Amino acid sequence: MALDVGARGALAMAAVLQWRPSARSMRGPGRPLLRHHMSLDFARVRRAFSAAAPAYEAIARLQAGIGDELYERLDVVQAAPSRVLDVGSGTGRLAARLKQRWPQAEVLCVDVAVGMLRQARKRAGLFKPLRRVAGDARALPLTDRSVDLLVSSLCLQWLDDPAPAFREFARVLRPGGWMLFTTFGPDTLRELREAWAAVDGGVHVHRFLDVMDIGNSVMAQGFSHPMFDVERHASHYPDVRSLMQELKGIGAGNADQGRRRGLTGRRAFAAMQSHYECLRGPKGLPASWEVIYGQAQAPAEGQPLRRGGAEMARFDVESMRAALRRPRS
Repeated sequence: MALDVGARGALAMAAVLQWRPSARSMRGPGRPLLRHHMSLDFARVRRAFSAAAPAYEAIARLQAGIGDELYERLDVVQAAPSRVLDVGSGTGRLAARLKQRWPQAEVLCVDVAVGMLRQARKRAGLFKPLRRVAGDARALPLTDRSVDLLVSSLCLQWLDDPAPAFREFARVLRPGGWMLFTTFGPDTLRELREAWAAVDGGVHVHRFLDVMDIGNSVMAQGFSHPMFDVERHASHYPDVRSLMQELKGIGAGNADQGRRRGLTGRRAFAAMQSHYECLRGPKGLPASWEVIYGQAQAPAEGQPLRRGGAEMARFDVESMRAALRRPRS
Protein backbone atom coordinates (compact mmCIF):
# COMPACT_ATOMS: atom_id res chain seq x y z
CA MET A 1 0.00 0.00 0.00
CA ALA A 2 1.21 3.50 -0.82
CA LEU A 3 -0.21 6.17 1.51
CA ASP A 4 -0.22 9.84 0.61
CA VAL A 5 1.75 11.82 3.20
CA GLY A 6 1.12 15.50 3.83
CA ALA A 7 2.09 18.29 6.18
CA ARG A 8 0.04 17.09 9.16
CA GLY A 9 2.20 14.31 10.52
CA ALA A 10 1.82 10.88 8.95
CA LEU A 11 -1.36 11.55 7.00
CA ALA A 12 -2.38 13.61 4.00
CA MET A 13 -5.39 15.82 4.54
CA ALA A 14 -7.18 16.44 1.27
CA ALA A 15 -10.19 18.23 2.77
CA VAL A 16 -11.37 19.36 6.18
CA LEU A 17 -14.99 20.07 7.08
CA GLN A 18 -15.85 21.80 10.34
CA TRP A 19 -19.34 21.02 11.62
CA ARG A 20 -21.07 22.32 14.71
CA PRO A 21 -24.56 21.08 15.57
CA SER A 22 -27.40 23.57 15.49
CA ALA A 23 -31.13 23.36 16.05
CA ARG A 24 -31.63 22.87 12.32
CA SER A 25 -29.24 19.93 12.21
CA MET A 26 -31.18 17.94 14.83
CA ARG A 27 -33.61 15.37 13.51
CA GLY A 28 -37.26 15.75 14.32
CA PRO A 29 -39.70 13.07 15.52
CA GLY A 30 -40.12 10.17 13.17
CA ARG A 31 -36.97 10.88 11.21
CA PRO A 32 -34.61 7.86 11.31
CA LEU A 33 -31.15 8.27 12.78
CA LEU A 34 -29.34 6.00 10.34
CA ARG A 35 -29.16 6.83 6.67
CA HIS A 36 -28.22 3.26 5.75
CA HIS A 37 -29.56 0.43 7.84
CA MET A 38 -26.83 -1.98 8.83
CA SER A 39 -27.03 -5.31 10.54
CA LEU A 40 -23.60 -6.54 11.47
CA ASP A 41 -22.48 -10.00 12.47
CA PHE A 42 -20.81 -8.91 15.71
CA ALA A 43 -19.43 -12.37 16.48
CA ARG A 44 -17.70 -12.33 13.09
CA VAL A 45 -16.22 -8.90 13.87
CA ARG A 46 -14.86 -10.18 17.18
CA ARG A 47 -13.33 -13.31 15.62
CA ALA A 48 -11.80 -11.41 12.71
CA PHE A 49 -10.00 -8.88 14.90
CA SER A 50 -8.77 -11.53 17.31
CA ALA A 51 -7.33 -13.51 14.41
CA ALA A 52 -5.71 -10.40 12.92
CA ALA A 53 -4.18 -9.21 16.20
CA PRO A 54 -0.65 -10.76 15.94
CA ALA A 55 0.13 -9.09 12.59
CA TYR A 56 -2.13 -6.05 12.96
CA GLU A 57 0.46 -3.37 13.68
CA ALA A 58 2.68 -4.44 10.80
CA ILE A 59 -0.17 -3.81 8.36
CA ALA A 60 -2.37 -1.08 9.87
CA ARG A 61 -0.26 1.97 9.09
CA LEU A 62 -3.23 4.15 8.20
CA GLN A 63 -5.00 3.21 11.43
CA ALA A 64 -1.85 4.01 13.42
CA GLY A 65 -1.62 7.43 11.80
CA ILE A 66 -5.25 8.18 12.63
CA GLY A 67 -4.60 7.23 16.25
CA ASP A 68 -1.58 9.56 16.28
CA GLU A 69 -3.71 12.43 14.97
CA LEU A 70 -6.31 11.76 17.67
CA TYR A 71 -3.55 11.87 20.27
CA GLU A 72 -2.45 15.30 19.00
CA ARG A 73 -5.94 16.61 19.75
CA LEU A 74 -5.67 15.84 23.45
CA ASP A 75 -4.45 19.36 24.22
CA VAL A 76 -8.11 20.17 24.81
CA VAL A 77 -7.79 18.23 28.10
CA GLN A 78 -6.64 20.84 30.62
CA ALA A 79 -6.43 18.86 33.87
CA ALA A 80 -4.52 15.60 34.18
CA PRO A 81 -7.06 12.74 34.30
CA SER A 82 -6.96 10.14 37.04
CA ARG A 83 -8.70 7.46 34.96
CA VAL A 84 -8.53 7.14 31.17
CA LEU A 85 -10.59 4.71 29.09
CA ASP A 86 -9.65 3.55 25.57
CA VAL A 87 -12.69 1.90 23.96
CA GLY A 88 -11.81 -0.42 21.09
CA SER A 89 -8.19 -0.21 22.20
CA GLY A 90 -6.89 -2.87 19.82
CA THR A 91 -3.24 -3.66 20.43
CA GLY A 92 -2.92 -0.86 22.99
CA ARG A 93 -0.76 1.42 20.87
CA LEU A 94 -2.73 4.57 21.70
CA ALA A 95 -3.29 3.48 25.32
CA ALA A 96 0.46 3.14 25.84
CA ARG A 97 0.97 6.72 24.64
CA LEU A 98 -1.76 7.89 27.02
CA LYS A 99 0.05 6.18 29.90
CA GLN A 100 3.29 7.90 28.93
CA ARG A 101 1.53 11.26 28.83
CA TRP A 102 -0.19 10.77 32.19
CA PRO A 103 1.93 8.22 34.11
CA GLN A 104 -0.08 8.67 37.32
CA ALA A 105 -3.39 7.90 35.59
CA GLU A 106 -5.05 4.51 35.48
CA VAL A 107 -5.41 3.60 31.80
CA LEU A 108 -8.01 0.98 30.89
CA CYS A 109 -8.13 -0.86 27.57
CA VAL A 110 -11.54 -2.22 26.54
CA ASP A 111 -11.96 -4.34 23.42
CA VAL A 112 -14.28 -7.14 22.29
CA ALA A 113 -11.39 -9.03 20.68
CA VAL A 114 -9.43 -11.02 23.25
CA GLY A 115 -6.61 -11.46 20.75
CA MET A 116 -6.14 -7.70 20.64
CA LEU A 117 -6.02 -7.49 24.43
CA ARG A 118 -3.31 -10.16 24.48
CA GLN A 119 -1.22 -7.96 22.20
CA ALA A 120 -1.90 -4.95 24.42
CA ARG A 121 -0.45 -6.88 27.33
CA LYS A 122 2.96 -6.76 25.65
CA ARG A 123 2.90 -2.97 25.90
CA ALA A 124 2.16 -2.97 29.61
CA GLY A 125 5.36 -2.67 31.59
CA LEU A 126 5.85 -3.35 35.30
CA PHE A 127 5.93 0.36 36.13
CA LYS A 128 3.43 1.50 33.50
CA PRO A 129 0.68 -1.11 33.55
CA LEU A 130 -2.37 -1.05 31.29
CA ARG A 131 -5.55 -2.57 32.64
CA ARG A 132 -7.19 -4.75 29.99
CA VAL A 133 -10.89 -5.65 30.03
CA ALA A 134 -12.88 -7.60 27.45
CA GLY A 135 -16.03 -5.60 26.87
CA ASP A 136 -18.54 -4.16 24.41
CA ALA A 137 -18.75 -0.41 23.75
CA ARG A 138 -22.53 -0.70 24.03
CA ALA A 139 -22.34 -2.15 27.56
CA LEU A 140 -19.14 -0.95 29.22
CA PRO A 141 -18.11 -2.92 32.34
CA LEU A 142 -17.64 0.27 34.38
CA THR A 143 -19.61 2.14 36.99
CA ASP A 144 -21.33 5.46 36.35
CA ARG A 145 -19.16 8.58 36.30
CA SER A 146 -15.91 6.73 36.86
CA VAL A 147 -13.83 8.02 33.92
CA ASP A 148 -12.19 11.43 33.36
CA LEU A 149 -11.19 10.96 29.72
CA LEU A 150 -12.51 8.57 27.08
CA VAL A 151 -10.90 7.96 23.71
CA SER A 152 -12.01 5.62 20.95
CA SER A 153 -10.24 5.27 17.62
CA LEU A 154 -11.87 3.41 14.72
CA CYS A 155 -14.24 1.35 16.84
CA LEU A 156 -17.67 2.91 16.25
CA GLN A 157 -17.93 1.86 12.59
CA TRP A 158 -18.21 -1.74 13.79
CA LEU A 159 -21.57 -1.07 15.45
CA ASP A 160 -24.97 -1.17 13.75
CA ASP A 161 -25.88 2.08 15.50
CA PRO A 162 -23.47 4.29 17.49
CA ALA A 163 -26.21 5.64 19.78
CA PRO A 164 -25.92 2.90 22.46
CA ALA A 165 -22.16 3.44 22.60
CA PHE A 166 -22.47 7.21 23.02
CA ARG A 167 -25.09 6.59 25.69
CA GLU A 168 -22.56 4.43 27.53
CA PHE A 169 -19.80 7.00 27.02
CA ALA A 170 -22.02 9.65 28.64
CA ARG A 171 -22.82 7.27 31.50
CA VAL A 172 -19.25 6.40 32.48
CA LEU A 173 -17.75 9.87 32.01
CA ARG A 174 -17.67 12.24 34.93
CA PRO A 175 -19.46 15.56 34.30
CA GLY A 176 -17.21 17.70 32.14
CA GLY A 177 -14.97 14.78 31.14
CA TRP A 178 -13.78 14.76 27.55
CA MET A 179 -14.63 12.24 24.85
CA LEU A 180 -12.47 12.10 21.70
CA PHE A 181 -13.06 9.58 18.92
CA THR A 182 -12.52 8.71 15.28
CA THR A 183 -14.57 6.63 12.89
CA PHE A 184 -14.75 6.08 9.14
CA GLY A 185 -17.27 7.97 7.00
CA PRO A 186 -19.33 6.83 3.97
CA ASP A 187 -16.72 7.69 1.31
CA THR A 188 -14.36 5.10 2.77
CA LEU A 189 -13.58 2.40 0.18
CA ARG A 190 -16.08 3.97 -2.22
CA GLU A 191 -14.07 2.82 -5.25
CA LEU A 192 -14.32 -0.81 -4.18
CA ARG A 193 -18.01 -0.42 -3.32
CA GLU A 194 -18.80 1.16 -6.69
CA ALA A 195 -16.85 -1.48 -8.61
CA TRP A 196 -18.92 -4.21 -6.94
CA ALA A 197 -22.15 -2.25 -7.46
CA ALA A 198 -21.48 -2.30 -11.20
CA VAL A 199 -21.48 -6.12 -11.06
CA ASP A 200 -24.36 -7.04 -8.75
CA GLY A 201 -26.57 -5.71 -5.98
CA GLY A 202 -24.94 -7.64 -3.17
CA VAL A 203 -23.37 -6.15 -0.05
CA HIS A 204 -19.64 -6.65 -0.59
CA VAL A 205 -18.20 -3.67 1.29
CA HIS A 206 -18.86 -2.39 4.80
CA ARG A 207 -21.16 0.64 4.99
CA PHE A 208 -20.30 3.67 7.10
CA LEU A 209 -22.29 6.48 8.72
CA ASP A 210 -21.78 10.13 7.82
CA VAL A 211 -20.77 12.99 10.10
CA MET A 212 -24.36 14.25 10.46
CA ASP A 213 -25.56 10.89 11.82
CA ILE A 214 -22.59 10.73 14.19
CA GLY A 215 -23.04 14.33 15.34
CA ASN A 216 -26.75 13.94 16.02
CA SER A 217 -26.09 10.77 17.97
CA VAL A 218 -23.58 12.60 20.16
CA MET A 219 -25.89 15.56 20.74
CA ALA A 220 -28.78 13.27 21.68
CA GLN A 221 -26.82 12.32 24.82
CA GLY A 222 -26.46 15.91 26.00
CA PHE A 223 -22.74 16.31 25.28
CA SER A 224 -21.51 19.89 25.22
CA HIS A 225 -18.85 21.81 23.24
CA PRO A 226 -18.97 19.34 20.35
CA MET A 227 -16.70 19.65 17.36
CA PHE A 228 -16.47 17.37 14.36
CA ASP A 229 -14.31 17.46 11.27
CA VAL A 230 -13.64 15.21 8.33
CA GLU A 231 -10.32 14.36 6.73
CA ARG A 232 -9.95 12.52 3.44
CA HIS A 233 -7.01 10.29 2.59
CA ALA A 234 -6.01 8.19 -0.38
CA SER A 235 -3.91 5.04 -0.48
CA HIS A 236 -2.83 3.18 -3.60
CA TYR A 237 -2.41 -0.50 -4.40
CA PRO A 238 -0.88 -2.46 -7.27
CA ASP A 239 -4.11 -4.45 -7.70
CA VAL A 240 -7.47 -5.16 -6.09
CA ARG A 241 -6.30 -8.33 -4.39
CA SER A 242 -3.63 -6.39 -2.49
CA LEU A 243 -6.29 -4.08 -1.10
CA MET A 244 -8.58 -6.94 -0.11
CA GLN A 245 -5.73 -8.89 1.47
CA GLU A 246 -4.82 -5.86 3.56
CA LEU A 247 -8.41 -5.47 4.75
CA LYS A 248 -8.51 -9.12 5.72
CA GLY A 249 -5.11 -8.84 7.39
CA ILE A 250 -6.33 -6.15 9.79
CA GLY A 251 -9.65 -7.89 10.45
CA ALA A 252 -11.68 -5.34 8.49
CA GLY A 253 -13.64 -7.69 6.27
CA ASN A 254 -17.29 -7.40 5.34
CA ALA A 255 -19.36 -8.31 8.43
CA ASP A 256 -22.74 -7.17 7.12
CA GLN A 257 -25.48 -9.73 7.75
CA GLY A 258 -26.64 -9.09 4.18
CA ARG A 259 -23.37 -10.22 2.64
CA ARG A 260 -23.30 -13.24 0.39
CA ARG A 261 -22.18 -16.43 2.06
CA GLY A 262 -19.60 -18.64 0.41
CA LEU A 263 -17.02 -17.83 -2.24
CA THR A 264 -17.57 -15.13 -4.84
CA GLY A 265 -17.68 -16.50 -8.38
CA ARG A 266 -14.60 -16.00 -10.55
CA ARG A 267 -16.62 -14.29 -13.25
CA ALA A 268 -18.12 -11.77 -10.83
CA PHE A 269 -14.74 -11.07 -9.24
CA ALA A 270 -13.12 -10.57 -12.64
CA ALA A 271 -15.90 -8.16 -13.65
CA MET A 272 -15.38 -6.17 -10.46
CA GLN A 273 -11.63 -6.01 -11.11
CA SER A 274 -12.30 -4.76 -14.63
CA HIS A 275 -14.44 -1.90 -13.34
CA TYR A 276 -11.89 -1.00 -10.67
CA GLU A 277 -9.06 -0.97 -13.23
CA CYS A 278 -10.74 2.00 -14.93
CA LEU A 279 -9.57 4.07 -11.94
CA ARG A 280 -5.90 3.15 -12.22
CA GLY A 281 -3.50 6.08 -12.06
CA PRO A 282 0.27 6.58 -11.97
CA LYS A 283 0.38 5.41 -8.31
CA GLY A 284 -1.85 2.38 -8.86
CA LEU A 285 -5.44 1.71 -7.86
CA PRO A 286 -6.82 4.31 -5.43
CA ALA A 287 -8.72 3.61 -2.21
CA SER A 288 -10.42 6.46 -0.39
CA TRP A 289 -10.63 6.82 3.38
CA GLU A 290 -12.94 9.35 4.97
CA VAL A 291 -12.08 9.87 8.64
CA ILE A 292 -14.44 11.57 11.07
CA TYR A 293 -12.89 13.15 14.17
CA GLY A 294 -15.14 14.12 17.04
CA GLN A 295 -14.76 15.59 20.50
CA ALA A 296 -17.21 16.75 23.17
CA GLN A 297 -17.56 17.13 26.92
CA ALA A 298 -19.73 14.89 29.05
CA PRO A 299 -23.09 16.32 30.16
CA ALA A 300 -23.16 18.45 33.28
CA GLU A 301 -25.38 17.56 36.21
CA GLY A 302 -29.04 17.78 35.19
CA GLN A 303 -28.24 18.34 31.49
CA PRO A 304 -31.25 17.20 29.43
CA LEU A 305 -31.06 14.37 26.91
CA ARG A 306 -32.69 14.65 23.50
CA ARG A 307 -35.24 12.04 22.49
CA GLY A 308 -37.17 12.38 19.25
CA GLY A 309 -36.58 16.12 19.09
CA ALA A 310 -37.75 16.68 22.67
CA GLU A 311 -35.68 17.20 25.81
CA MET A 312 -35.80 14.92 28.84
CA ALA A 313 -34.53 16.19 32.18
CA ARG A 314 -31.91 14.03 33.91
CA PHE A 315 -31.09 14.15 37.61
CA ASP A 316 -28.76 12.27 39.88
CA VAL A 317 -30.93 10.23 42.26
CA GLU A 318 -28.48 10.40 45.17
CA SER A 319 -28.22 14.19 44.87
CA MET A 320 -32.00 14.46 44.94
CA ARG A 321 -32.20 12.24 48.03
CA ALA A 322 -29.55 14.32 49.80
CA ALA A 323 -31.43 17.51 48.99
CA LEU A 324 -34.66 16.07 50.35
CA ARG A 325 -32.91 15.09 53.60
CA ARG A 326 -31.67 18.64 54.26
CA PRO A 327 -33.74 20.50 56.85
CA ARG A 328 -35.75 23.34 55.47
CA SER A 329 -34.87 26.81 56.72
